[in-house]
Amino acid sequence: MTTAAGRHVRTTGTGTARGLGLLLVLTGAAGLLASWVITLDKFKLLEDPGFTPGCSLNPVVSCGSVMESDQAAAFGFPNPMLGLVAYAVVVCVGVTLLTGAVLPRWYWLLFEAGALFGVGFVTWLQFESLYRINALCLWCVLAWVATITLFWYVTGFTVRHRLLPAPRWVRTLFEEFTWVVVVVHLGIIGMLILTRWWDFWTS
Repeated sequence: MTTAAGRHVRTTGTGTARGLGLLLVLTGAAGLLASWVITLDKFKLLEDPGFTPGCSLNPVVSCGSVMESDQAAAFGFPNPMLGLVAYAVVVCVGVTLLTGAVLPRWYWLLFEAGALFGVGFVTWLQFESLYRINALCLWCVLAWVATITLFWYVTGFTVRHRLLPAPRWVRTLFEEFTWVVVVVHLGIIGMLILTRWWDFWTS
């Protein structure tokens, strides 16, 4: 590997980059699956307003309600279409790492910026889903989990290899406990979902 002043990160020999590559392939594939299913259901809903997506199970877990919301097309087109492109890129980066390729620092910083945008976007979608749309889409939740997981592991990788400046304790945290950060983040979302519809879950 090199420091932030270097040009490349050479960690494939230790398996670090390959491990990240596998995680990116898995999370990217999960996001692609979610985006693909939602896209298909969205087209069916446009063709037939009476169509009920298979994941619309009850008033809370209602994919149809989410798909018909304004937030489902935040940029003027269905959000999952953006996901099809973004998660495909994630899979491609993962495959590249699995081949043992050495990526330049600028590439990692660009990828980190994309991951940051992704986790920021899904955080906004989580808020809108819980407190504005008042419904959950299970496929969306899968995309949330995939995005959050890949964001923290990519961030951990860039911090550990000093591609991003960070205090020593932060580097130490990501060296040992990246999984804890992911679990805490997902746990917070799970608690928000649980408390938001506590009366429904316990009725």
